[in-house]
Amino acid sequence: MDDTVIKVDNLSKKYILSHRQRESYAALRDVITRGVQNLGRKILSPFSGSQSSTTEEFFALKDVSFEIKRGDRVGIIGRNGAGKSTLLKLLSRITEPSNGRIEITGRVASLLEVGTGFHPELTGRENIYLNGAILGMARMEIKRKFDEIVAFAEIERFLDTPVKRYSSGMYVRLAFAVAANLEPEILLVDEVLAVGDAQFQKKCVGKMEEVSKNKGRTVLFVSHNMGIVAQLCEKTIVLEKGVLVFNNDTPLAIDFYSKRGSQNIKKIQREDLSDKTNQFISVKNVDEALKEAEAFDYDEEINLLVELNLSRWSQFLELAISLYDKDKKRIFTILEPLAKYYTGEKIMRFQITIPAKFIAPGRYSWLMCMPLPGIENYDLLDDICKFNVLETGSEFARYYGRDYGVVFARYKIKKLKLLG
Repeated sequence: MDDTVIKVDNLSKKYILSHRQRESYAALRDVITRGVQNLGRKILSPFSGSQSSTTEEFFALKDVSFEIKRGDRVGIIGRNGAGKSTLLKLLSRITEPSNGRIEITGRVASLLEVGTGFHPELTGRENIYLNGAILGMARMEIKRKFDEIVAFAEIERFLDTPVKRYSSGMYVRLAFAVAANLEPEILLVDEVLAVGDAQFQKKCVGKMEEVSKNKGRTVLFVSHNMGIVAQLCEKTIVLEKGVLVFNNDTPLAIDFYSKRGSQNIKKIQREDLSDKTNQFISVKNVDEALKEAEAFDYDEEINLLVELNLSRWSQFLELAISLYDKDKKRIFTILEPLAKYYTGEKIMRFQITIPAKFIAPGRYSWLMCMPLPGIENYDLLDDICKFNVLETGSEFARYYGRDYGVVFARYKIKKLKLLG
């Protein structure tokens, strides 16, 4: 018996991008004159196209092939624009491939970006039944699972409220509960779990492990969080610019991705800035004298210089910075509302200082973006500006080689008198 439930053969997705040439500002008479000239050209040559635009082919995915067995838990990793979400949309039948074949055996439930899958005007209760019907389940089947879904999502009080009133966190909780509990054979999950809190993420990962191990369901999981990928997935696919570049056991895939991705991105420095989006101009690690650095003593401050281009300002825009260890486990996250510092400028510059004797010796990297909560994450940069914290005499130096965690705790200790 063939246990293959997903077979992808030479899959490609192509888009046609149009580039229209920008015109400089002109006087009103010039605009009128050009309009008359263009009208004359169209009358004289009605079949000629515009000369001010060009098109190009863009492959979001190109010649991707792989097979997945029943009960496999497979991670899909890669940088922004690698084709991860496009692949899940193709597998979900949300969009059609340009070339290649997809063969799927079994019902598919997908949890993609926040805002898809539910009808906003319907209540949580109504959407549960609607999604079950879309999966081909009888009403009695859905009813049997209903209480389990509601309990998992923790939204009992809001069950009869239209989902358009839900917060992004509530929406994701219900969407995951529906997708995981309505017994699809294949579960496709995109990065949406990043919206939920840490406790709910842990709950979701546990549920995906359970349905895979105990019920033989197949899980495909897209994430930038290598810690969760390592915990959940047995095998992992690495995509790069639409091409599958690695497909193997998860530890090997994460190591491959980390080494290939970092190609020593010591700093970010951009010259061509967009006037249509928010982006990082420069990011680099520096020492106390603000000189570029790749290594810090454990008892030395770590400084990060960040320069932002704010072409699309919003009072709700934030700066998010996370530190990761060598195993891609998140150490901490800094989340700063930019409105605290904004005085009308288009470019902002920050120095973030991590105290001395806080980060344990090891290898680290940064992830950062500019989130507009619930709407968009601008310019996500992952696995950049790697640096080492050196063991230069910490209290654990004499136990060299043992893992005592990644931060030195700030604590108080005092001796108490014995009772009695």
